[in-house]
Amino acid sequence: MWQARFVQSALLKLYPSCDVAITGHTTQGDRILDVTLSKIGGKGLFVKELEAAIEKGDADIAVHSAKDVPMELPEGFCIAAILEREDPRDCLVSGKYESLESLPPGARVGTSSLRREVQLRRRFPGFEIASVRGNVDTRLAKLDRGEYDALLLAAAGLKRLELGDRIRALVSPEDSLPAPGQGALAIECRSDRADLLAMLAPMVHAETSACVRAERALSRALSGSCQLPLGAFAVMEAGKLRLRAFVSTPDAVRRIDTEVSGSPDEAEALGVRAAQDLRSRGADEVLLALL
Repeated sequence: MWQARFVQSALLKLYPSCDVAITGHTTQGDRILDVTLSKIGGKGLFVKELEAAIEKGDADIAVHSAKDVPMELPEGFCIAAILEREDPRDCLVSGKYESLESLPPGARVGTSSLRREVQLRRRFPGFEIASVRGNVDTRLAKLDRGEYDALLLAAAGLKRLELGDRIRALVSPEDSLPAPGQGALAIECRSDRADLLAMLAPMVHAETSACVRAERALSRALSGSCQLPLGAFAVMEAGKLRLRAFVSTPDAVRRIDTEVSGSPDEAEALGVRAAQDLRSRGADEVLLALL
C-alpha cells in the first residue's frame, strides 16, 4: 500500500486534475505465509491477482516491487515505468547484535530469500538459517518474540515504512549482492495502452531503469526465479553501466560470479552478455542441479 500511495502521489503531482484511485488486492503471496516462496511458485504470486484486475478492466496500472515482477510477463503486459531506486542493499535487523560478524555460531537468522541464504551460508556456515514470511511488521514481531536472533531484509522496505531505526547494519553488495530490481518500483500496464504509457513516461528514472533492465535481462536469460539462488546488481560509474552477478547451488557449495560493463543504452544486451559469461563458467551445471 505504501508503494501504491507513493505512485498515486507522484501521478497527482504530474496530473492534478486526474482521479487516481487505489484498489487493494490480497495476493497468493500474501495469503500463504507458512511455506517458502521457492516452494509455492515464486514471487509471481505477488502479481498475478493484480494482472487479473488489469485484464478485467478493474485497474489501469499495478505497482510492484521490481524484484517481485517475474522476468517473463504475460502476453499483452509491459513494465511502463521503473522509478528511482531506494537503497538496494540488504540489512541486518536484530535486538542484540550490531553486525553479522558479531552473531555467534548457531545464531538463528531469518530470511525468505534463497539468494540471501546462500550468501549467508558461504560467509557464516555456523549460522542456522530459517525461513521467515509475512509483511515487515509480522517479521519484526517474530524477531521481537525471540524466534530469531536476527533478520536479513531489504533495506528499502524498512526505510519506506519509516522503520529505518530498526536497521542495525547495512550489508554491502560485496557481501550480499542484491536481487535483480531490488529497491526499485515498477509500474505495470497493458502494452496496448498508449495513453498510459505516455502518462507514465515522465516517471521513468533513466539510470535506475537501465540498471534494472540489465539485471532483469540477465535473470531472464538464466530463467531466473525464486528457485535459483541468483544475485544481480548494476550501477552507473563514469557514464558506464557496471553489472555484477552470481549464481549458486542452494547449499552454497558452488558459486559462479561475473562482472561486465558497457553502455547504458545497451543495458539488456549487457545483461545477456553477463548471463552468457556465467554459462561459460558452468552456470548450466548449477541450473541442471536445480531441476
